[in-house]
Amino acid sequence: MNMHGYLRHIEALNRWEPGNFKSLFFLGQQIGHLKQPVWDALGNWPEAFRIDDTGAHLLERYDTFELRTQLLMEVTKTLVDEGVFSHIHGEQYPVTHSGRETAIATVDRATASYLGLRAYGQHLNGFVRSEKGLKLWIARRAADRRVFPDCLDNMVAGGLPHNLSLAENLRKECMEEASVPAVLANRAVSVGALTYCRETPAGLRPDTLYCYDLELPCDFKPQNSDGEVAEFMLLPVLEVARLVSETDEFKLNCNLVVIDFLLRHGIINPETPGYLDLVQGLHENI
Repeated sequence: MNMHGYLRHIEALNRWEPGNFKSLFFLGQQIGHLKQPVWDALGNWPEAFRIDDTGAHLLERYDTFELRTQLLMEVTKTLVDEGVFSHIHGEQYPVTHSGRETAIATVDRATASYLGLRAYGQHLNGFVRSEKGLKLWIARRAADRRVFPDCLDNMVAGGLPHNLSLAENLRKECMEEASVPAVLANRAVSVGALTYCRETPAGLRPDTLYCYDLELPCDFKPQNSDGEVAEFMLLPVLEVARLVSETDEFKLNCNLVVIDFLLRHGIINPETPGYLDLVQGLHENI
């Protein structure tokens, strides 16, 4: 088993240079990280942000959730028009300093990495127990996806908007991406959360992925309904392990979800050299 083949994905998702960023604060708590173009742009809102050597501070006069959200919406629209931000997605993500429950405002999903905000997602491993061992349902992303087109993906994966609970969003994603009915989606088992922090050309992605396992009946076949998936494949778990270890076919963060599955189901076990490096690497934090 090629342990470096797994570790390289963890390393790729935890590569960033702190010196490239300034901090974004509210009431003394860090809520984001800004690259120079965004840092400079916020200086155009002196009524909203105080800029000093420590970072950019969202002013206390924005003293309600609604006011802060409205301000960030104005900033987003302006910076999209100016070409600093790429586009508007349409889903609202929370602005937090810790977990989702600490949200002080919301911003458009597409702007989260520009502001270096922690984003949240949910990934589900759909698996089947067969006479020949575990098999995993793997999706191939549609060719028209904005990010990672044609790449392999977990059976169900999606972002977590602010206005939905974890359970509500998981049911929604299960139905949209794989036509998993709610009665079956409700059987998904929460198996923890993964974290990583990756620098991108736009900014920083300090992301949290809530992970789930769902054991499926042998006769269940996922079907996509929202156009995000080109096909589903039911693959032996060792073939999925090989694809992660030896190729770059998976969407980058999906590799971590598969590695976590392999660890929890004993495919990679404590006797394997480098085991603890993988376990610890799945929970990096900034």
